[in-house]
Amino acid sequence: MLGAHSYPAGLVARVREATDAAAAACLPWLGLGDKIAIDDAAVTAMRAVLADAPFSGTVVIGEGEKDAAPMLANGEALGQGVAPLCDVAVDPLDGTRLAAAGLPGSICVIALAPRGTMFDPVDVFYMDKLICGAAGRGVVDIRRPIAENLARLAAVTGAAVTDLVVVVLDKPRHTTLIAEIRATGAELRLVGEGDIVAAVTAATSGTDVDVVVGVGGTPEGIIAACAVRALGGFMQGRLAPQTPEQHAAAIAAGHDLDRVLELDDLVASEAVLFVSTAVG
Repeated sequence: MLGAHSYPAGLVARVREATDAAAAACLPWLGLGDKIAIDDAAVTAMRAVLADAPFSGTVVIGEGEKDAAPMLANGEALGQGVAPLCDVAVDPLDGTRLAAAGLPGSICVIALAPRGTMFDPVDVFYMDKLICGAAGRGVVDIRRPIAENLARLAAVTGAAVTDLVVVVLDKPRHTTLIAEIRATGAELRLVGEGDIVAAVTAATSGTDVDVVVGVGGTPEGIIAACAVRALGGFMQGRLAPQTPEQHAAAIAAGHDLDRVLELDDLVASEAVLFVSTAVG
């Protein structure tokens, strides 16, 4: 849990209850191979707890738009309609395939920020991301080649590039990026899922991950930004539609696809709450 001091204790407790309930609801489905059923169980349990939580919440990052889920959809109102007024980002089950396969690494997540401070990535489901600890601030930049960023980060931290651990989603779209990282000699860690866990680990000092880079989900990126902000880490993003249809939808929605989204753009407040519960 990060940023609990920014919110009333009763609301923090209810958000904690919601992630715990979602994780508990997943347990009967662990390892059964049904990712739709296990995700539905998490969504239903989380929604039930947040429905009458002591706040006025609006879902900015939710399940509905991307996954056609009937609950926790973008724009949905949550809570009792009382202060504080919050933007809400949820991922009832980050790592759905992992949980369905009975593997570790999935979490249930909620993030809150003051109303109007979360970036709304309407109609864009993918984002290129660069995430690391506070040492990367003013040092690395998503517009630079990965080899240059790793060299600069190593220099400022007093490490060798070969000491750095870089996490990338194991996807075909990252073939060139993976080859470039390997050419630097840095340790490459490929993961099938888990954008949010990787981001939190990279932004936390003293962990075994130094950098997260590459294209992942935009919703997960906004949630990760809340955690990175609370941890004092560094993050940049850039919207990255993956098909001509997605590109056209992004342009129609008014997005500037060349714009680099700084942490202040992704969540424009330090008063963030990030809560997660591991599944299993």
